[in-house]
Amino acid sequence: MNGSLGYGLVLGGLAFATFGALVGLVAGMRRSEAGFPWVMRAVWGFAGCMTAANAVMVYALVTHDFSVKYVAQVGSRDTPLLYTVVSLWSALEGSILFWGFIMGAYIAAFAWVHRREHARYMQLALGTMLAVGVFFAFLIAGPANPWGAMSPVPADGPGPNPLLQNHILMIIHPPFLYLGYVGMTVPFGVAVAGLLRGEIGEAWMAPLRRWTLVAWLFLSIGIILGAWWAYAVLGWGGYWAWDPVENASFLPWLTATAFMHSTMVQERKRMLKLWTLSLALASFVLTILGTFMTRSGIFNSVHSFTQSDIGPTFLVFLGVLLVVSIALLAVRGPLLVPEGRLSSMMSREASILVNNLVFVAITFTVLLGTLYPLVSEAVRGVRVSVGEPYFNKMAVPGGIAVLFLMGVGPVLPWGTPDKATLRRQFLIPAAVGLVVTAVCFAVGLRGFYPLLTFGLAGFVTVITLRELVAPVRVRMSERKEGLFTAVAMSATKAQRRFGGYVVHLGIVLIIVAVAASSSYVKHTSGTLKKGQTLELNGYKMTYQGLMSGEEPHRTFVAARLDVTTPGGKAAEMKPRLNYYERSTDPIGTPAVRETAGEDLYISLMAFSEQAGNASFNVWVFPMVGWIWWSIPLLVLGTLIALWPRRKAAVALSGAQVGASPLAGGDAERGAA
Repeated sequence: MNGSLGYGLVLGGLAFATFGALVGLVAGMRRSEAGFPWVMRAVWGFAGCMTAANAVMVYALVTHDFSVKYVAQVGSRDTPLLYTVVSLWSALEGSILFWGFIMGAYIAAFAWVHRREHARYMQLALGTMLAVGVFFAFLIAGPANPWGAMSPVPADGPGPNPLLQNHILMIIHPPFLYLGYVGMTVPFGVAVAGLLRGEIGEAWMAPLRRWTLVAWLFLSIGIILGAWWAYAVLGWGGYWAWDPVENASFLPWLTATAFMHSTMVQERKRMLKLWTLSLALASFVLTILGTFMTRSGIFNSVHSFTQSDIGPTFLVFLGVLLVVSIALLAVRGPLLVPEGRLSSMMSREASILVNNLVFVAITFTVLLGTLYPLVSEAVRGVRVSVGEPYFNKMAVPGGIAVLFLMGVGPVLPWGTPDKATLRRQFLIPAAVGLVVTAVCFAVGLRGFYPLLTFGLAGFVTVITLRELVAPVRVRMSERKEGLFTAVAMSATKAQRRFGGYVVHLGIVLIIVAVAASSSYVKHTSGTLKKGQTLELNGYKMTYQGLMSGEEPHRTFVAARLDVTTPGGKAAEMKPRLNYYERSTDPIGTPAVRETAGEDLYISLMAFSEQAGNASFNVWVFPMVGWIWWSIPLLVLGTLIALWPRRKAAVALSGAQVGASPLAGGDAERGAA
């Protein structure tokens, strides 16, 4: 019953998406508003069907309906309720079904927020998004169908992937990552609509910018939570390994970040129009590439699913996206004529352009290193490995360049600068940066790159804090609108700028933490008998023996260690190995003692009850927790930038923010 109902709902979603995509795109291209009500109904229908289908699957999981193929694949009567629910995204078919739910929610949210805006604009955007929905609904109904019937019906199942049950972070990490991935569908739909209409003004850029920022925030949180999970669960003493699936999430983050900076130049100077839209399209294409890498099973990774039949289908869809994107840019590209020009290499627009080039260079390097082993094996039949040194060769100097530009950009003016003023603006931040570097060197820190990073972090932090407290200036000469409209628009920009600087502080925190934790990490290992001690960086760890236990979904063996910190404090730490019925190998849970300055990280590698000993890996990571503690700053800054301003909206609705037509398009009004 559940299987038939769920499959029927997916088919209903496919029908709604197909109808809405056809009506929206055809009516939008004909510049007819007659189809808009039908497109909206299709949106509600698609979202409703996807939501109901997911609810049916959760019900089947909770009630242990093993007649449904997916429940038989990941369900178990011994699995706790919480992990039973989240097993919805623990395997390939369920994750695609969950993807469809998020997509339906995103499209419905976009339709609701912008329901009163220009119908022709909305039809094209929603039609494009629903066209993407057609593909994913087809996947759920076909190659990734979770609703197949089991015969005979098993009495029990193996339970979800043990890695999903090993830490609470796996309950929240995948949904945030999916919200980031799927969220890129919305800016893709808006960008395609703008290109199809031949218009790209503030009426188009405002929603494009906002919805990219929403997806960017979720993707950022998802990446950081994934790094935290790798650190807290896998026990290998790290949080980022340039794993292909890690890279898959990093790639669209890079292009989306470049896009949001590029929109400032497009808005302020009417430049980089083609470049900005190219980044918006590339961000979505890279999310599909990342989804293919994660779910096709072609890469070996702890994050990826096993081999499946959806790989060829994803490749076809990826090819279609590339052809459509390139064709749109090629046909409409000549119409995207810049209205401004780069007046000086010492201007803010120049710094943002260089910022974009750095981001794209890092993107290309990561993409090449990720795909090269696969291409080499396919073409030459030789499997090669691209390791951390390759990625760091570009990522480390690229990250430092981004950090430097985060400080330089806010100081530089739009247009031609006054050199004397610039020198005064840079004097104090540069002095602080030099002092920070000198202090770090004096306390014994060494290494060119980490010292350069810490000095630049001081430089950037001073500039960012100064910009945060600087008064809002209304520059009347930059706008032809009336006083109230100019004030409203300036306040809106100031709010976005303030939020952006808060986000910058979070990024500085991450970069400093990565530099410190990777450059000054301490490590030791050893096998201890009861009563023996291992020492590292002032910590003393005395082995006190083993303990074991049983939980509803697993058993475990833990080692008891009495730890004395460099400051003389005593604590007990219990690294453990967890055993799951479905897994032949144990999954470790390291013990981590976290402080603001450093983490003591202990992994239990092996033990012998007969010999009475246990083997440990021990690390001391400086400042690593700052990576996860950056999340509140990223969230706060993004919410400030996104928070609606009613007065600004009212003022702008009465002004012609216009479509800024590319080639004779009709001017439109839209809420900024």
